[in-house]
Amino acid sequence: MTFTQLEVFAVLARVGSFSRTAGVLGISQSGVSHAIKQLETELGVTLLKREGASATLTDVGAKLLSRANDILQQKEALQQEASAEHGIARGTLRIASFGATSSLRLLPKLLARFQQKYPLVEVHIEEATDNVVVQWLLERRMELGFVVSPDERFDTLPLAEDELVAVLPSMHPLASQSAIRAIDFHGQPFIRTSAGSGPHIDAFLANQGVEPKTLFRFEQLTSMMGFVAQGDALTIAARMALPPPPTGVVYRPLKPRCRREIALAALRFDKLSPAALAFVQLAQKSKGSLAIE
Repeated sequence: MTFTQLEVFAVLARVGSFSRTAGVLGISQSGVSHAIKQLETELGVTLLKREGASATLTDVGAKLLSRANDILQQKEALQQEASAEHGIARGTLRIASFGATSSLRLLPKLLARFQQKYPLVEVHIEEATDNVVVQWLLERRMELGFVVSPDERFDTLPLAEDELVAVLPSMHPLASQSAIRAIDFHGQPFIRTSAGSGPHIDAFLANQGVEPKTLFRFEQLTSMMGFVAQGDALTIAARMALPPPPTGVVYRPLKPRCRREIALAALRFDKLSPAALAFVQLAQKSKGSLAIE
């Protein structure tokens, strides 16, 4: 078993295609197939189901993926620590982010400061919904990620407080109110989102026994904003994910307030690579300047 075989396995599990894996790693497609075949032969199990040029994890492959990712993370940490002995901070840091809330509001400041201090560390950001970010952390595919806390499965560093807000047409009767109750959405034309905040919004409404009239379901905020501005529907969104209200749209707090805490997370902070630990320490020092107005 080699690090190269484990890396091929991890990348193939991530991208789901032999050809894309070859492109990512800069090797031939036959090289990808050969590495996987050797690894499966040595382990005595089938890791992937082949479907033409694509591949999906078998049950045992899914179980072994987190172990493979853990070995690769430890290899990266070993290389980083060896570089540090020569006074050079270098390596690769992988961070998972869940959309505008962390990607646009928190990461830019943190990355600018981190890359100024550690210019030789290559930072890779991958974006997904909240639940997928959690899964990537559990699988050790990513060393750090942004999560909604509390989450007992991770060590976390709270960075900012977010809240759900009502997003209304400016001419809607509810726009004159200072805060919007859950019951105010009952029977109203409504836009639901399948993005990460969707389950939090659904829970807020369900806990109050409220059922709006769902007309649309979007992932993109720009689509939601367009329909709200036209007066077609109301919606709820995470405040940190929202831009300044466009023409024809107003934001109002909910009543009761529906807050959530955004945190930087890892399986264990005491097992991080030097680059990841440095990022967490920088985030800790930067907390005060990350507050969102």
